[in-house]
Amino acid sequence: MRRVTHLNALCAIEAALRNGTFKDAAIELGITPAALGQRIKSLEEYLNTPLLVRGRTGVSPSPSLREALPH
Repeated sequence: MRRVTHLNALCAIEAALRNGTFKDAAIELGITPAALGQRIKSLEEYLNTPLLVRGRTGVSPSPSLREALPH
């Protein structure tokens, strides 16, 4: 089941970046913003690196994620 969890986290990250906010991404995925944040946090902890930069104006890719995006 661990792989499914990480796949859900990747979907959450993609939705957050595309929508710009956890709230809009959560609505799209049919979950709460807190659940979306937990999915992303679990993958960040597993990889031991932040994947998103959270701010008042929304989310953006972290330097680590930006570096990995072309691959």
